[in-house]
Amino acid sequence: MMQPLTIYNSLSRQKELFKPIKSPFVGLYVCGPTVYSDVHLGNCRTFISFDLLFRYLQHIGYKVRYVRNITDAGHLEGDTDDGEDKISKKAKLEQLEPMEVVQKYTVDFHEVMRTFNVLPPSIEPAATAHIIEQIEMIRQIMTKGYAYEVNGTVYFDVEKYNQQQNYGILSGRKLEDLLENTRELGGQDEKKGRLDFALWIRAEGKHLMQWPSPWGMGFPGWHLECSAMSNKYLGEKFDIHGGGIDLIPTHHTNEIAQNVACCDENPANYWIHTNMLTVNGQKMSKSLGNSFLPHELFKGTHPLLNKGYSPMTVRFFMLQAHYRSTLDFSNQALEAAEKGLRRLMAAAALLDRIQPGNNSNYDIPALEERCYAAMNDDFNSPVAIAELFDAARVINSINDGKESITAADLERLKKIYKLFLFDIFGLQEEQQTEEGLDESIRILIDLRKEARERKDFATADMIRNRLLEAGFLLHDGKEGTNWSRA
Repeated sequence: MMQPLTIYNSLSRQKELFKPIKSPFVGLYVCGPTVYSDVHLGNCRTFISFDLLFRYLQHIGYKVRYVRNITDAGHLEGDTDDGEDKISKKAKLEQLEPMEVVQKYTVDFHEVMRTFNVLPPSIEPAATAHIIEQIEMIRQIMTKGYAYEVNGTVYFDVEKYNQQQNYGILSGRKLEDLLENTRELGGQDEKKGRLDFALWIRAEGKHLMQWPSPWGMGFPGWHLECSAMSNKYLGEKFDIHGGGIDLIPTHHTNEIAQNVACCDENPANYWIHTNMLTVNGQKMSKSLGNSFLPHELFKGTHPLLNKGYSPMTVRFFMLQAHYRSTLDFSNQALEAAEKGLRRLMAAAALLDRIQPGNNSNYDIPALEERCYAAMNDDFNSPVAIAELFDAARVINSINDGKESITAADLERLKKIYKLFLFDIFGLQEEQQTEEGLDESIRILIDLRKEARERKDFATADMIRNRLLEAGFLLHDGKEGTNWSRA
């Protein structure tokens, strides 16, 4: 009997039995990218992790409405109310319309997601397409008495809210502690309280992105868009809200406050957060020079990389760590993931050539049960991958004639192995690059040379013939053996 699915809930700080509000339907909201620059690897890890969750929930029978937004306005440089709008600033620097910036980096984001074989969400709403919904939510919050307007900017009153609710319920921090770590208000600051945050921001001068509102021309605050869009597409209460761990202290904390103030509901039953990336044990950041983009990782153009790694190698590398664990990038770790993925893919290919026997030496139902048990334990992909490695060992042993498997067990093994490898983990066969192909053929050429030196001409001829059948011709000469496409 398959064990039930449990999920670690950041809200309760413990694993909980997953109970959808209206099974088999599941509402899932994940905070998407701010499209003002190339998507970074931290974002990629988050979206690959939730792709795994999305795939698995669908596999075990849930009908998932997955909403992942595009932030195309309102995200200021300081992630709170400091600095300039990131997209407007980029548009000014590049002398473009803001929507040109948005279009360019949204297309780039989608291309990177396709490269990683990340499934598209059910709905991908943009902040600028939901200005009306955001204005209406602000109206309701103001009506409830939790927001105030100053010179065209509307602020959320955190201290007043905290008198009735727990503002730090997600972060686990008390308001007093948060206030101690926040700068004092200057004489020119419009806000009543140091922790108050903007729901609507007055547009100064020639600000490139602004809309009419009851409070004058302006634009919505970053935190508001997710509250308004999750409310519209998933309702006031839905099942899962996700994002990176860096969103807990401010963005997700403020989302909860907005939703409770407006709808008297914490929007999600389960809050799920992915952990950060490090490089050789240090936090990944531009200032340290150890931050690299996906295309730099694929091509190996960053100084910290020995070579490029394929998208599926990177995806597999990320899935080998639990989504709540810190993931450390290093050449050694990526090379190990590359070899591991090759081993699993080779075993998948062998499955179609294995001949069944009269009995089985391996318990396939137990393998299947262990794979599901791992995934039902808070989507524990590294444990499930370890089970596939064990299965790959068995597949190789059966192929070598050291173990046997019945026809029925072989079909079940094929189903479970390929199901997890391709459908749930979302891995794909990749066309080998010319460099990788040359490396593989060189290994076979060396094996053929060793066979000839042992006067094992049957093996040497077999290697030559098999390569010829695969479309590669060997050329023996004084300088050694080279190859070409037949």
